[in-house]
Amino acid sequence: MKTIQMTIDEPLLREVDQVIQTMETNRSAFIREALKLSLQRYKIRKMEEQHAKGYAQYPVEKGEFDIWYDEQDWGTP
Repeated sequence: MKTIQMTIDEPLLREVDQVIQTMETNRSAFIREALKLSLQRYKIRKMEEQHAKGYAQYPVEKGEFDIWYDEQDWGTP
């Protein structure tokens, strides 16, 4: 692991410190987990953008998925 230095505003740091006490962890572990989650969200957002771009570029054609209509199961309301 590499040690880094970062700047954080005091109200946010106080909130983090309160949370880590209840989670029984430390700042470093908490921030590592927060960064991992943020990176996951970023990757998902990029994939969703790529997905939307693909459908915008190649829209679904009428009848393209009709074969799967009978396979759909939306559950009982």
